[in-house]
Amino acid sequence: VQLQASGGGLVHPGGSLRLSCATSERNFGSYATAWFRQVSGSERVFVAGISRVDDMTYYESSVKGRFVISRDKSGTNTVYLQMDNLRPEDTADYYCAAQTGTLLPGRSPSEYDYWGQGTLVTVSS
Repeated sequence: VQLQASGGGLVHPGGSLRLSCATSERNFGSYATAWFRQVSGSERVFVAGISRVDDMTYYESSVKGRFVISRDKSGTNTVYLQMDNLRPEDTADYYCAAQTGTLLPGRSPSEYDYWGQGTLVTVSS
């Protein structure tokens, strides 16, 4: 399974971005999927996840109420991360990841089988 992350960029504090994680995998809805972020020199950390089958969503506490993860069901096989009210501390490389064999998205990078490349989000005035 190949994942393609996109949508990063430079935005002012309070601004918005939408990240996309696209795949050619036709059964992408059967994978629990998540977004992680990583600042240089730090570990990759969980941001948001969406379960397979019923699309339950989960968030890291600092992004709850500002970020929304969703799965497009129109056949594009894409998972999105809508990021609103961005803060300078949201600056990081963002990665999408998918895992098999589990209903709920894990919060540890080691639980994931497939990764997209990073897309850089910079929040700065």
